[in-house]
Amino acid sequence: MRVVLAEDLFLLRDGLVRLLQAYDFEIAAAVETGPELARALAELEPDVAVVDVRLPPTHTDEGLQCALDARRARPGLPVLVLSQHVEQLYARELLADGTGGVGYLLKDRVFDAEQFVDAVRRVAAGGTAMDPQVIQQLLSRRAADDRPLGRLTPREREVLELMAQGRSNAAIAAQLVVTERAIAKHTSNIFAKLDLEVSDDDNRRVLAVLAYLDQGH
Repeated sequence: MRVVLAEDLFLLRDGLVRLLQAYDFEIAAAVETGPELARALAELEPDVAVVDVRLPPTHTDEGLQCALDARRARPGLPVLVLSQHVEQLYARELLADGTGGVGYLLKDRVFDAEQFVDAVRRVAAGGTAMDPQVIQQLLSRRAADDRPLGRLTPREREVLELMAQGRSNAAIAAQLVVTERAIAKHTSNIFAKLDLEVSDDDNRRVLAVLAYLDQGH
């Protein structure tokens, strides 16, 4: 699996390169600036991009804008964002087209290698990996009775929050101490209440997460 990595801090960039290589990822490029990232994404066509939000030369949203431009040029490009802060607009914009894997992790809340590598793999495979704190901040922007999420029961919202973190039905069932069958019923209800037509469940999970994050408007 080929990765383009963008991180301006040398020690962190080098550490991420070594970590990913240890788990058999191929590092197509490891860059430190926005222009370098833009070129790498355009020329190398990686399987997944791991991108810091703030890169030189502007140190504002350079990394995210490069990733979003690359997704417009290559719809569905999987992007995993690493950030020190929750940028609410970008979490929604990444999911705006409903295609391709996306993730948003806060650097100081990634606690072990397995967690990070699992997130990279999940995003590369077309899934989602959202930090719970990102989701909570997005949630705080809307009242609980907003539509269409207002149709969901508290338990269904809880299941959807865990789904947004990228959890499987089995993992959600284990956390909530219920059966997988119960979670399957909840997810089916979520899809129905969000008016998501029958299709591949992985795609509907991404669309459901999009609806969930979109409440931050």
